[in-house]
Amino acid sequence: MSPELVAVLAVIAAAMVFDYTNGFHDAANAIATSVSTRALTPRAALAMAAVGNFIGAHFGTEVAKTVGDGLVSLPTGVPSLGIVFAGVLGAICWNLITWYFGLPSSSSHALFGGLVGATLFAGIGEVQWATIIEKVLVPMVISPIVGLILGFLAMVAIMWIFRRGHPGRLNRGFRHAQTFSAALMAIGHGTQDAAKTMGIVVLALYSGGYQSTATDIPEWVFWASATMLAAGTYTGGWRIIRTLGRKIIDLGPAEGFAAETVASAVLYFNAWVLHAPISTTHTITSAIMGVGATKRISAVRWNVAGNILIAWVTTFPGAALISCLLYFVVRPFFT
Repeated sequence: MSPELVAVLAVIAAAMVFDYTNGFHDAANAIATSVSTRALTPRAALAMAAVGNFIGAHFGTEVAKTVGDGLVSLPTGVPSLGIVFAGVLGAICWNLITWYFGLPSSSSHALFGGLVGATLFAGIGEVQWATIIEKVLVPMVISPIVGLILGFLAMVAIMWIFRRGHPGRLNRGFRHAQTFSAALMAIGHGTQDAAKTMGIVVLALYSGGYQSTATDIPEWVFWASATMLAAGTYTGGWRIIRTLGRKIIDLGPAEGFAAETVASAVLYFNAWVLHAPISTTHTITSAIMGVGATKRISAVRWNVAGNILIAWVTTFPGAALISCLLYFVVRPFFT
């Protein structure tokens, strides 16, 4: 077995582990609101999220191309595979740290930060800052703001349209509607997050010399990435689910429906129109905050929101720093 093949297999294995941690770390994105409002039982919600992630992976081709070819430019060879390996390991470490503390940070930005940090530290290849600014940093700032505003407006619209409705019947109706909105959110999560793992796998195949570009995605990559994300999702991420579902604001069925619908719409627009790999975590969290602000500003537990904001801001540089340290450790094995 050649050194290139061993290195490629190591990177693919690390990418699948990242995909799995992404699933249980970000399971809350799709199901926290549905579980907290009792629209779905926890296991039913997890099963729906896993299936939705599996389906959504097949709609994320453009996001995968952005990750595989648009963030860093690496020459072919084993040393480049060491960079990708360290970047993915850094993202895994960040996922586990934030999962332990129950913080819904972005697995996407952990992955991007890891790749950038390892590339800069190694001095091999080039970080494509123009693409990162356009496709990562700008959406990182704008998508939460859009989610916050649209969440607020969607909830205002629901309150006005159903202002004369019977509360009990409305709650039952929106619980049923949340089945649909949670499914949309799960598919959107797969469209964004499985695609990022697919991008890493094709980047490894390209760097190892096993395909001529970092944009062609073999069919087995779709299935492997979707399966691992679905498996990770089904194991659940209960610490983060509690944070999103209860600690930010006490959600009712109408609020949950509004937040999920807005977040999924933002995910689809960025994946299919802008081809931007945005954070599902940022999007759903900001939508929940916007929905909650319609009750009153003080209804949102802003101290919890502040802790989440700190996790958002530190994710990219934190994962980058961890990946730098890990690259120093793994570099001797990728020469």
